[in-house]
Amino acid sequence: MPLSGTGPIAAAAAEAACGVGAFNVIQLEHAQAIVAGAEAAGAPVILQISENAVRYHGALGPIGAATLAVARAARVPVAVHLDHATSVELVDRAVELGFTSVMFDASALSYAENVRATAEVVRRCHAAGVWVEAELGEVGGKDGVHAPGVRTDPAEAAAFVAAAGVDALAVAVGTSHAMPTRDAALDFELIGRLRRAVPVPLVLHGSSGVADGDLTAAVEAGMTKVNIATHLNRVFSTAVRRALADDARLVDTRRYLGPARAAVAAEVARLLGVLKATAPAP
Repeated sequence: MPLSGTGPIAAAAAEAACGVGAFNVIQLEHAQAIVAGAEAAGAPVILQISENAVRYHGALGPIGAATLAVARAARVPVAVHLDHATSVELVDRAVELGFTSVMFDASALSYAENVRATAEVVRRCHAAGVWVEAELGEVGGKDGVHAPGVRTDPAEAAAFVAAAGVDALAVAVGTSHAMPTRDAALDFELIGRLRRAVPVPLVLHGSSGVADGDLTAAVEAGMTKVNIATHLNRVFSTAVRRALADDARLVDTRRYLGPARAAVAAEVARLLGVLKATAPAP
């Protein structure tokens, strides 16, 4: 199947009041597992590569090319997205490689500077047919840059979308990145107000800290794109630890990365059901 656009996937989900799972890729096994889970669920999915993952690999090219190849071989619609980019140069590289969307994060700047910087990224990306997500109202847990407790104001969000021209907006409604527990307290009333005020799909970051029932409720309240990374890393690492503990002589990486990949695939399929990710193919 050809690579799918993030925009059409998100638009179809928003129209059907469904969620879209956006899962982070660190190794090739993550990309393979996420696509296998989406195929099992019969749902579209978004593969995300973060700026932190790019830093780990040393460059976007190798992991980006591998992820794009996995997406193009999928039997369900799959988009490839650059997550939390603060560098315009990295955004340009993702566009050059063929990513279907980027998330440009200028939320640490003042409102005016966030609008200015984001609008320029939107101009460059839209010229290449690439969908742009931005953030307003800082989400907690990002290396001390984002302040926990901050919430996105609906009126300011609507003004930001109009001024910057973004295609989706990540909003702060009670989540925090890299949470080790699933007990985040979401503000569902605020999600509803944001949905009514903002004309583009809403994005929930830090969703690993949200319990299953609240993920479903967030989608029902108006969230469309739901980002999950830490939770799947925990599933992956647990499976690796179990395989190594079962056989202390194990040295073939395929023998422990394979079970980890299978565990993540199963969890992705389950989470897509939680997110009601049954929107028709765009």
